[in-house]
Amino acid sequence: MKLLVINGPNINMLGIREKEIYGARTYDGLIGYVKTVCAENGIEAEFFQSNHEGAIVDAIQGALGLFDGIVINPAAYTHTSIAILDALKAVALPAVEVHLSDIYSREAFRHVSYAGMACVKTVCGLGFEGYKEAVLFLKDYLVAQKKVP
Repeated sequence: MKLLVINGPNINMLGIREKEIYGARTYDGLIGYVKTVCAENGIEAEFFQSNHEGAIVDAIQGALGLFDGIVINPAAYTHTSIAILDALKAVALPAVEVHLSDIYSREAFRHVSYAGMACVKTVCGLGFEGYKEAVLFLKDYLVAQKKVP
């Protein structure tokens, strides 16, 4: 099983930005954490981060035929990007949306998730643990759907 983990704008600034919301752990720490979770569960994962909407769309489109599923934190593009929604719908790979913070307890504009409309599940407000939940849910989902052995 092979997953693509996509992170959107400013996720590379973890540990620096708004520590009261996102904590003090770094982006490298996040990648290391997810790699460990994947290794412990027999999952191959590749990682992509960009601050550019088009690059994220390209990564989603490039996943077709190479990956079994996508874990995506579109970050601020969650609430604005119909292009990311359309790319997720176009490739039709099972995807789980993840957010470090609880987007539903923050500003009202964050309550709308376009990307989530194309995802089989959304996990938010669990920090790094949310990625673990997303990866393990996607693994179980893919096995249950007979998309992977």
